[in-house]
Amino acid sequence: MTLSVDAAMAAFNPELPLAVGLSGGADSTALLVAAAQKWPGQVRAIHVNHGLQAAAAAFEAHCLQLCSALQVPLVVQRVDARHASGQSPEDAARQARYQAFDAALAEDSALGAVKSVALAQHADDQVETMLLALSRGAGVAGLAAMPAQWQRAGRPWYRPWLQVPGSAVRDWLRQSGQTWVEDPSNSDERFTRNRIRARLLPALEAAFPAFRDTFGRAASHAAQADALLQEVARQDLLLIGAPPQIKALQALSRARQANVLRHWLRVHHHTTPSAAQLAELLDQVAACTTRGHRLRLKVGRGFVVRQGSVLDWCCT
Repeated sequence: MTLSVDAAMAAFNPELPLAVGLSGGADSTALLVAAAQKWPGQVRAIHVNHGLQAAAAAFEAHCLQLCSALQVPLVVQRVDARHASGQSPEDAARQARYQAFDAALAEDSALGAVKSVALAQHADDQVETMLLALSRGAGVAGLAAMPAQWQRAGRPWYRPWLQVPGSAVRDWLRQSGQTWVEDPSNSDERFTRNRIRARLLPALEAAFPAFRDTFGRAASHAAQADALLQEVARQDLLLIGAPPQIKALQALSRARQANVLRHWLRVHHHTTPSAAQLAELLDQVAACTTRGHRLRLKVGRGFVVRQGSVLDWCCT
């Protein structure tokens, strides 16, 4: 069920001190204000200046002014978030942002002994993420969208507002008399997420008023299914070994082969196969019935190769 800002904050009880990721937009501004009100003196802020647009200076200035008014320590991290060839701008910015968070938490004394971190994504962001995943043909991991809580570098991270509609966040800010900076790129419909926000969410609101609740439940079900798949993959990897023994791998069903190979590649080699690459890899594994069968297949950022009785992975 959807929640109000106040109800979500009442249910949110992280270990303190808490760091809030502060972009300067409405959502993160509201989260910082609400957190500072609930835990005065126990909140810090991290602002990442991506330097990608003219509004970046206005975002940073807003964050400085807001944190000064709230008496919240602020650390500003400036990053180069330009995307590489073949990489989406959103993915490049997200990776740069998390690296900046990690650097700030590890190095800056102004943050003190931060125990938890909170980000301000809300229910509408969760729906957008699921629709993006659907548009890309994602599996259950993609449909699980964003977790409400996870661990990163030994520290709990939270998204306390995943059940709060975006409109409720802005209404709460207006009632608080608080200003924020509007990101001009949010109206640029060249970006898929912005098209979803501008065109699909209003249609869903009209056709299925409870869509935030139902999408949230679907994401939760997908997250449970993904957790089960990962558990099975870990057990299967113990059976087949790392690197995987081909005969042991062939003894599994095709679905379990796909599951454990995805897990092996992601965990041990930090790469993810496309659906077509994985299907071809499974066909090649099935064809490995003689010692002379060679295998060298492009997968993710490198190649899966046959080395005698096992599969191996190399970058070149």
